[in-house]
Amino acid sequence: MLRILKQSLQTGVVTEPVCVTDPELKRLGLELRRRIDWRLGRSLAIRQVDAGSCNACELEIHGLNNPYYDLERFGVHFVASPRHADALLVTGPVSRHMETALRRTWRAVPAPKLVIAAGDCACTGGEFGISYASCGAVENVIPVDVKIPGCPPAPLDLLRGLLSALGRSI
Repeated sequence: MLRILKQSLQTGVVTEPVCVTDPELKRLGLELRRRIDWRLGRSLAIRQVDAGSCNACELEIHGLNNPYYDLERFGVHFVASPRHADALLVTGPVSRHMETALRRTWRAVPAPKLVIAAGDCACTGGEFGISYASCGAVENVIPVDVKIPGCPPAPLDLLRGLLSALGRSI
């Protein structure tokens, strides 16, 4: 134990220095904050639903909450209940087992609501398509307002998709 403590004290801090914020991220974030204030007058609450994805899209969505992107500073937060949400962010092709759950979640979101399909699988069904186990794209189950392509879409692409969704009339 003492050996490990001694080694830690000798090594010191080995983390990376804090990087300067990306100007594109700042520009997109401020525009997102402006649209949220204009459309909602408060923050944007998102309920994320995994309808059968491989979790690559979820990793990028979680990246939006890390200290680098810090989506909450722009007024966007993720909620656990669809009853508290303004938007649904759906990933993956809709599996047959998730079809009913996705419909029930969509009905639980109060109107007006936005539905955003994130990732190629959610937009088109991806390589899974429609089969005995998959309903395919999200729009085959519930109405979709905005599609964010990519496998997986990068965090900045997700921000652009949110901006696009807030620019639409609901």
